[in-house]
Amino acid sequence: MAGIEFIPFEKTFAVPLRNGLTRPKAVRGMGTKMVNMGELFAYSRIRNIEMERVPLTEHEASSFLLEPGDLLFARQSLVLQGAGKCAVFLGDDEPVTFESHIIRARLNAAIADPVFFYYFFSSLIGRSAIESIVEQVAASGIRSSDLAKLEVPQIPLSEQRAIAHILGTLDDKIELNRRMNETLEAMAKAIFKSWFVDFDPVRAKSEGRDPGLSKHIADLFPDRFQDSELGEIPEGWEVKFLGELLELAYGKALKEANRRSGSVPVFGSNGQVGWHNEKLAPGPGIIVGRKGNPGMVTWSPTDFFAIDTTFYVVPRGKCRSLYFLYHALRSQDLASLGADSAVPGLNRKLVYMSQAVTPKTPPLDAFDKMVRPIFEQIYHNDEESRTLTALRDTLLPKLISGELRVGNSKQLRGHCDEAKECEDPQFPRDY
Repeated sequence: MAGIEFIPFEKTFAVPLRNGLTRPKAVRGMGTKMVNMGELFAYSRIRNIEMERVPLTEHEASSFLLEPGDLLFARQSLVLQGAGKCAVFLGDDEPVTFESHIIRARLNAAIADPVFFYYFFSSLIGRSAIESIVEQVAASGIRSSDLAKLEVPQIPLSEQRAIAHILGTLDDKIELNRRMNETLEAMAKAIFKSWFVDFDPVRAKSEGRDPGLSKHIADLFPDRFQDSELGEIPEGWEVKFLGELLELAYGKALKEANRRSGSVPVFGSNGQVGWHNEKLAPGPGIIVGRKGNPGMVTWSPTDFFAIDTTFYVVPRGKCRSLYFLYHALRSQDLASLGADSAVPGLNRKLVYMSQAVTPKTPPLDAFDKMVRPIFEQIYHNDEESRTLTALRDTLLPKLISGELRVGNSKQLRGHCDEAKECEDPQFPRDY
């Protein structure tokens, strides 16, 4: 980092580093929200998320409550990559404290921007600095005294803020896309539940009420129920075994070294695990965890490769709606359908024996037409976030090292052009 001076990290502190509180499981459940290691590893920018609650005295609150801008470091981890992992607390609607395996750093706002230092410790340079103080015994860990002495870049506060703004704006858009997708997924799930689980349109028509749908869609649903082995179901609909609706085809082994590049997403039992240059099945498609996380159901909007810890869905019979099958599988308790073997996994035969209420084709077609744009928007948001993530990860080391200066708008826009995000109004053109 030529041209940039370094100072001990402790020179940026407003108060000394502090380890969090110890709270046994027996007393957890009520009181003040607490950041645990789970939240630290799941969220790099912590703001208004669900957490465990713990009792907190007034005396403890004076020392252990978090403030917006506090940096949180993992003291310990089972793996080297997790030790010293940094997150930034961005605030909450109520008081929040933190647990004993976390180190809190509160910086002097007159000389240090905490978001800039969060990005510094997220960069290759910062991560390398953290790893230089990691001690490996039973688990990997860092000590507060070593963290305080760590050398960090000393650059003008205005430049810190500019870098934090550029990178934070990209992360804000990525986070917005994530929240939008959660809302869209909830919308599609609500439609499925209303139509095919609660039978709201049929119930409304049978009671002489307005089903709240356009007439051409409402007319696709019957106005009475019939008995079945699963109880009352809409007249003319059928109860079928999942094995009549779909086949769970086995995924294929693919070494981790072959999952690092390409345009085809690779899926494992926990979701996407990489990229490959060949597809195993055409998209869109449904992947179901077989081992590792049995029963997890994942959607692929494109051609995909499913590895050997998974199944992928091949429709059977007259029900060709992948959107319906996706939600039908997610509504089942698949995790309970374990294989009787030494390695826990999903029992395909038990899945086939599960039952689902199957509508006639016209309501399925209407469901497809209604939710397809939702799934397409989710895919668009994911692709945009992927581009923004690539842009952020490209800019991050260059801005932190000083290779790319925030005052050089031509260079910044060149990177933006490469990421095809120049017209995104979220990108800060002023730098």
